[in-house]
Amino acid sequence: MAKMQYQGTGRRKSSVARVRLIPGTGNITVNKKSLEDYFGMEIVKREVRRPLEVTGTEGKFDVVATVVGGGFTGQAGALRHGIARALCEADAEAYRAPLKAAGFLTRDSRMKERKKYGLKKARRASQFSKR
Repeated sequence: MAKMQYQGTGRRKSSVARVRLIPGTGNITVNKKSLEDYFGMEIVKREVRRPLEVTGTEGKFDVVATVVGGGFTGQAGALRHGIARALCEADAEAYRAPLKAAGFLTRDSRMKERKKYGLKKARRASQFSKR
């Protein structure tokens, strides 16, 4: 008999996280490393665990995630989004309302603005000189 597992994809900025929730003891593995080894800052680790805390499922699921692209805060946001989506797949009636209220199911649509021609960056023009 195969173990029951739930999947979710989370995105933030240029980071994409593929998350699997497997019933277990609460271990979080990111790119084959533990959460503590992968993310250095405590604030970022806490951000990743928030969906599990809000739904009260800290010790019920093992999280196995693959994250690519972006920096560590973007990856943490993508991971949080993926965990929240996977929890909704596990039990929509129980978990969707608290996750939605906390804002974890909403995709953060803020992206880097593209560079425009004639400018040095997206909005940065060359310095004005009278002569």
